Amino acid sequence: MTSGTTPVTAQREPDLVGQTVVLIGGSAGIGLETARRARIEGADVILAGRDPDRLERAAREVDARTTAAFDATDAAAVKRFFDGVPDQIDHVLVTAGGPHYVPLLDMTSDDVHKALGSHVVVALEVARNVVGKMRPGGTLLLMGGTGGRRISRGLGLVSAATAVLPPFTAALALELAPIRVNLIAAGFVDTPLSASLLGDRLEERRNELRATLPIGRVVGPADVAALAVHIMTNTALTGATYDIDGGQQFV
Repeated sequence: MTSGTTPVTAQREPDLVGQTVVLIGGSAGIGLETARRARIEGADVILAGRDPDRLERAAREVDARTTAAFDATDAAAVKRFFDGVPDQIDHVLVTAGGPHYVPLLDMTSDDVHKALGSHVVVALEVARNVVGKMRPGGTLLLMGGTGGRRISRGLGLVSAATAVLPPFTAALALELAPIRVNLIAAGFVDTPLSASLLGDRLEERRNELRATLPIGRVVGPADVAALAVHIMTNTALTGATYDIDGGQQFV
């Protein structure tokens, strides 16, 4: 005669219970998907973006605590936003902005500023304003890319802008310590931004990636969101760049 025991399944405590996550660029794509993931992990989320209508729709989807509509490239608007955040925050993800694909000889001085400086300038303004608002060990998480690591006529200054972000992130991590600063470098991610850039070539690009990527599928916003939340919760990570492109840069 044998006796057995009934296995007990341990209930995992959500990783972000009681924490507040701010998503700048949180009304769609990677920002919105990270908000969803953070809510599953127990966090309160605050969504910021340019379009108030789209923000309100996103806020209803994820039951956001609040929203704020402003242009992240406007330093005064960024300051007003953080001045108005009433409680201490734990994590900030900045996904606002996108690549500027303009041939070099066609670029105006304003195009050069946007291509080389937009992500860095926005990140610096956010960094200045999270000091005193973010708890020690909290995370400032930036977005970059892997596609710009190759040199191409079609990329313009995107390659130069891509190269700037990892050392900038590392230096900022030292400046803001014990706040942690990290960079996610994504390849193609199937988002509304990608759809707007590719237009009627979107499905062709998806099929190409399914056929060539080592993972055999297209990277989606949920993949990046999972990485973002992991970086928020793993308190040993700072000053680093984390690639997520399904192996795109190798093929």
